Amino acid sequence: MSSMDIAMSSGTPRPNILSRIWNASLSWKLLSVAIFALIWEMAARSGFNFAFPTFTATMAAMAQMIGDGSMGRAFLRTMEPLVIGLAISLSVGISAGIAMGLKKSFEWFTLPMFIVMQAAPMAALIPLVTFVYGIGLASKVVAVVMLSMPVIAMNSYKAVRNVSPSLVAMCHSFTGSRWQQITRIILPAASPMMFAGLRLGVAEGFSGAVLAELLITPTGIGDLITYHRSVANFAHMYATILAIVLFAIIAVSSLQWVEAKLFRPERRGN
Repeated sequence: MSSMDIAMSSGTPRPNILSRIWNASLSWKLLSVAIFALIWEMAARSGFNFAFPTFTATMAAMAQMIGDGSMGRAFLRTMEPLVIGLAISLSVGISAGIAMGLKKSFEWFTLPMFIVMQAAPMAALIPLVTFVYGIGLASKVVAVVMLSMPVIAMNSYKAVRNVSPSLVAMCHSFTGSRWQQITRIILPAASPMMFAGLRLGVAEGFSGAVLAELLITPTGIGDLITYHRSVANFAHMYATILAIVLFAIIAVSSLQWVEAKLFRPERRGN
């Protein structure tokens, strides 16, 4: 049997098949975007609501704000509390999640706090955050942390807790120390689920940053939304909302791509 026959009988997908699957998936995504834009355009032109602009007007407003620099300046203001809050959430959330998964005593003390943070309605806590931290950068960072940290911590906790005990027992049978069990077995096995929690935490962080700017002080993206709504410039308001949604989708999709490359061997060739 030739090497080509062996390769074909092994069941390994050929590169041209994978590329065709990827191109088909991309075509369906582009088609769904086109259908969404068409429905938006038709709904706006039906005149059911004067405050709902057409898709073409919204895209023209977005191009105008990108051209005059107002969109870029707003994103830079929004990114400041978002980046700081996500950095705190990642460092504290992952550490706390790993500690809860490894130590029952730490789980008993810390887990209820993260459950309460995850269940509490953010909009109801904004006045308390504003009262304690004021209306500056600190309150917006706290809003991002309150939304993103519980997701990251809970996923890290579940990832560590769900590691197969047989893997840990195997390491112990080979006289592996506790440190080696954690670094060589537990953390590598828990990494995919932890990274998924990171992706969800970033998505929640975007929600927290925009919510804080709308409810605390209108700066950045929240300022653009509030201003254009107040002057009934609805195309620019929808363009701002669409821009932050697209930015969040791109960021989360990029993390999903990195996750697939790192933790899904079947998709590394794509």
